[in-house]
Amino acid sequence: MDTLTAKSEATYAAIVAAAMDMAAAEGIGKLSLGELAKRTGISKSGVFSRVGSLEALQEAVLDEYDRRFAAEVLLPTLQLPRGLPRLSAQIANWMRRAGDEALRSACLYSAGAFEFDDEAGPLRDRLQSGAQQWRASLRKTIEQAMAEGQLRPDTDPAQLVYEIYSLIIGLVHDTRFLHDDNALRHTQRAFNRLIGSYKSLSDPQ
Repeated sequence: MDTLTAKSEATYAAIVAAAMDMAAAEGIGKLSLGELAKRTGISKSGVFSRVGSLEALQEAVLDEYDRRFAAEVLLPTLQLPRGLPRLSAQIANWMRRAGDEALRSACLYSAGAFEFDDEAGPLRDRLQSGAQQWRASLRKTIEQAMAEGQLRPDTDPAQLVYEIYSLIIGLVHDTRFLHDDNALRHTQRAFNRLIGSYKSLSDPQ
């Protein structure tokens, strides 16, 4: 990689990182190339030449968010046994991330769901697709836990995914809106009770 290419990629990464901070603080719908130019010290034309369009920038921000989320929540659990150990670790990682008030941990999908719940368009579609992909991953892990005999055979995976998602939405609300220092502890207790109600009686754990 030559010096010019490396500099261009570093500039692009800096633009996306600044855009992520802006989206976390104000909402992904509030991104603007002009404001981003001010915050990065790059001309608006310079920002545009690297990201192409506002829509492309929003896509890049969500792609980077997905990468970071997977690196912090999903990938560290893949060395664990399939099923419930992996699911519990993923939810614990997710809760720690969602319960952190730092902007870098702000959930763009949770915020975007309320920001674009009644607006049609490509950005809403992208947000919906990202949320559905994560739900599908959780469902697969739940189904593995059922196959391993760790969860009751009558478990409804879609229902359990819904209940887990609802706990996280509550955690985000109480952490970021109410600034409740006990929100993470409350959510962990609620998840423990929830998963306990689904566990198979034959599971020794």
